[in-house]
Amino acid sequence: MKPNQPELNERAQQLLKLLVEQYIHDGQPVGSKSLSQRPGLGLSSATIRNVMADLEEQGLIHSPHTSAGRVPTNTGYRFFVDSLLTVQKVGTAELEQFKTTIKQQPENGQILANASQMLSGITHLAGVVGLPKRESASFRQIEFMPLSNDRVLVILVTNDQEVHNRVIEMRKPFSASELQQAANYLNSLFAGQSLKQISHIIAQEMNETREKMNQLMVDAIGLAHQSLQTGQTTDDIVLSGETNLMDCHELTNKDSLRHLFEAFSQKQGIMHLLDRCMDADGVQIYIGDESGYQAFDGCSFVTAPYTVDNETIGVLGVIGPTRMAYDKVIPLVDITAKFLGKALKS
Repeated sequence: MKPNQPELNERAQQLLKLLVEQYIHDGQPVGSKSLSQRPGLGLSSATIRNVMADLEEQGLIHSPHTSAGRVPTNTGYRFFVDSLLTVQKVGTAELEQFKTTIKQQPENGQILANASQMLSGITHLAGVVGLPKRESASFRQIEFMPLSNDRVLVILVTNDQEVHNRVIEMRKPFSASELQQAANYLNSLFAGQSLKQISHIIAQEMNETREKMNQLMVDAIGLAHQSLQTGQTTDDIVLSGETNLMDCHELTNKDSLRHLFEAFSQKQGIMHLLDRCMDADGVQIYIGDESGYQAFDGCSFVTAPYTVDNETIGVLGVIGPTRMAYDKVIPLVDITAKFLGKALKS
């Protein structure tokens, strides 16, 4: 049992499980009569009504409007996911589809886009893939080009053939020759190391006495420091299938839908959620207001980190209504993360 979860006896757990599964399946409030007709249950409608009253008192289910039936609350979904859920196996046909779809593109950018589109296509929800964290890439080459007004264009190439461009403002002018010398020095010093390692080395070098370094080394380290001081941008996630959520009747309130699509457009909340999962072990699930973002109060996130050489470099997942088929979505997210890591490594 998870901390702060209600204590339920076996009968209450059984009825909660049946109620949540039935509501996820057909989207209609579940009444005691409907549950009493389930084969093998062997409980009267009166007994079921008493148990449902207890479940409602504990905040696990509630009655929408004037309906006689009950639907799960976010607390009820959380109890169900943590303690009652039976996860389905991913079918052989789907596994083959995952392998071929993710691997069929030679470029990492397209592999990541394929993973997002595939998650969306199979779940009929929104798929999201956070691009690999920049510091996890390995340094291949850096070049500097002088621009006007003491600005420098930085061209950083990592060993996955990705090119990152950035303009930085300098405190003093540099000639093309000085910039070339600095680039040559950094390329010889850092080739093959991860950007995370390089940032650590640069921080150490900048803290040490500069008497040990000639002016070229000082300038080069300063240029490298400015070049690598960049965080994730809104282009660092790939979203697919957002419009699928317009078909979910739980999310069809116009104001809620508008706030949701504004959040999709800005992407910051999604990125922060994915960042929170970077150090997680396996699948993580945020249900309703657990995300901390009001726009996602009616949604659930199912996420999993993907790794290369046992290092987590990004997170992917599925966004959908709280009434989602968790038993199917969770293993799909998990297996996609594993295949994506393998594809990026190869």
